[in-house]
Amino acid sequence: MTGSELRAFAPAKVNLALHVTGRRADGYHLLDSLVVFADMGDRLVLRRRSGAGIRVSGPQARGVPGGPDNLALRAASESGARDVAITLEKHIPAGAGLGGGSTDAAAVLRALGHWGMHHPDPLALGADLPVCMAARAARMSGIGELVVPLGGIAPLPAVLVNPGTSLATASVFRALAGRFGAPIGPVPRFSGVEDCALWLRMQRNDLGAAAQALVPVIGDCLAALRSGGALLARMSGSGASCFGLFGTLEAAKQAAGAIAAQKPDWWVHAATLGSADSSRLVQEPPTA
Repeated sequence: MTGSELRAFAPAKVNLALHVTGRRADGYHLLDSLVVFADMGDRLVLRRRSGAGIRVSGPQARGVPGGPDNLALRAASESGARDVAITLEKHIPAGAGLGGGSTDAAAVLRALGHWGMHHPDPLALGADLPVCMAARAARMSGIGELVVPLGGIAPLPAVLVNPGTSLATASVFRALAGRFGAPIGPVPRFSGVEDCALWLRMQRNDLGAAAQALVPVIGDCLAALRSGGALLARMSGSGASCFGLFGTLEAAKQAAGAIAAQKPDWWVHAATLGSADSSRLVQEPPTA
């Protein structure tokens, strides 16, 4: 293990489609999801020093635990990293369906791996951990343990919106009603964002109705994205965040500005979705 400090990037996770296909005897739901990552996310610094701990800061720090319940700190602890201090700068809203806790924990595990430390089975820390470890466009299935990288997905200009409401994943699954749906089927190669949006319209987020019943303002988020010219508007994960796909990044930025002006209490961010930039995932600080 070399160096005393590492910087890590934890990109926001977006579920372009999320089909709930069944439930196991132990109660875990079976999923089939198309996952991409944004070029925005949280930033972490890991330092080797006596005594472990985490300090949370940043514009979205509110509601993020700063103790043993923090998933990033749990990831370090379960890796046996007793003398690693973590600074977490939050830019992803907590409990937003954008994988904030999971992508932070995955960033810690990647960084510890850079130091040559072994880490536990990512699935033991949560269903989103395996796909967040990959941090690239992928199809995730089973209870999250099956991750198949996907090519053929061009960068997707998007607007991410959260109405300032957190939503517990367990609550959404408890509210899930009706029969389970079919899996996604073969994922084609896309010529661009318009082609991708057209295909995605035939897919679903099977948690959408349950989440919207718990948090009706999700419907307002979707309506705002559609009014802003989105080619496709859908909830991500278990909500309450939604995303809209746009023809260009400039169109996404214009829509984000208009939505933010109309809804100043909402979190609104223009982003590009795809695979994370691997050069940003783990970095050693520059030497003086």
